[in-house]
Amino acid sequence: MKRTMYHGWLIALLFSAGLFEADCYSQSSTDSAVRIVRPVRGVWVANVGTPTLTSIKGIHEFVDLADRCGINTLYVVVWNRGMTTYPSEIMLRESGQAVDPRYQEFDMLKEIVDAAHAKKIRVIAWFEFGFSCSYEEPDGGWLIRKHPDWAALDVDGKLVSKDGFQWMNGSRPEVQDFVLSLLKEILTNYDVDGVQGDDRLPGCPSTGGYDPWTVKLYKEQHAGREPPADHLDPDWIEWRANLLNEFMGRMYREMKATRPDAVVSAAPSIYPWCKQQYLQDWPIWIENGWVDEICPQIYRSEVAVYEAELKKIVDQFVAPENYHLLSPGILVLTADGDYNDTERVQGMVEANRAVGIEGEVFFYDAALNENREFFESLYK
Repeated sequence: MKRTMYHGWLIALLFSAGLFEADCYSQSSTDSAVRIVRPVRGVWVANVGTPTLTSIKGIHEFVDLADRCGINTLYVVVWNRGMTTYPSEIMLRESGQAVDPRYQEFDMLKEIVDAAHAKKIRVIAWFEFGFSCSYEEPDGGWLIRKHPDWAALDVDGKLVSKDGFQWMNGSRPEVQDFVLSLLKEILTNYDVDGVQGDDRLPGCPSTGGYDPWTVKLYKEQHAGREPPADHLDPDWIEWRANLLNEFMGRMYREMKATRPDAVVSAAPSIYPWCKQQYLQDWPIWIENGWVDEICPQIYRSEVAVYEAELKKIVDQFVAPENYHLLSPGILVLTADGDYNDTERVQGMVEANRAVGIEGEVFFYDAALNENREFFESLYK
């Protein structure tokens, strides 16, 4: 597939879908509604496999490009591989390193917030790694070395590692406090429009839960019985998922207490797979009003498979009155640099519209940033 065909189609698609109105967004923080836009036209902005966040110039060029494409929300990575992408007093105190070394020369988050707000584009702080502490570090990186009791452990007593990611125990209060402190720090120090957790916040592989803290809590609540050895035991799944549900409610309340206007966004995996595999019971989050928007990652390459997953969500798990909260995640560019077929992506957008969903979020910024010269000439 030729990349130019993809870029041209994406611009046409976003414009045909309709630009958001300028008065939907305001930098004022006095009105709790001003940070919410409908429909969401979003892009996740990563710091891996893309040059967007590597320089001030790159940030401004990408924001200009996003504006021309009708994008109204950037989900910008702020937590990745045990490091923040913004200077953090908490991280300096905890790890001795205030920020990812790539961002020591400039405040990346401030730059992109200022540039985006000038174009009336929202910036949501994307807490990408969530309760994951490291990637392809068998010992869990500095977090587990410093806090070994924070480790999520499997039935064999080993550090939980899934798909290359190592995990903290997201049910443990100290881990939750640490994560929440970073989220509050962002809302306090930056004029971001909100925060987002994804398939790792709140989440934890269901192979975990066998650490001493969680086992003790389970036994206290189950007449001294040991947790099931089968990590997929339905009651064991339900009990651990409820611990993360409690955290989600706490996270929502504390974010709103920190900044009432801040959007609390979530981008979990597809349901019910995510509950079985990562203890994410996100329909409960919607029912209890713990999210202002939700972007389930329906990352599929075939339209029919995408439609089936979407239909399952809207028919079984989300009530029609809450459809306005949904902006599904669509896979456009993989980490390997492969494009999803443009006709398929268009079919996924059309599938959203067919069930009454007006917005989506594309993964990820490299899809727009790959050929900016072409984008600019095509738009003109």
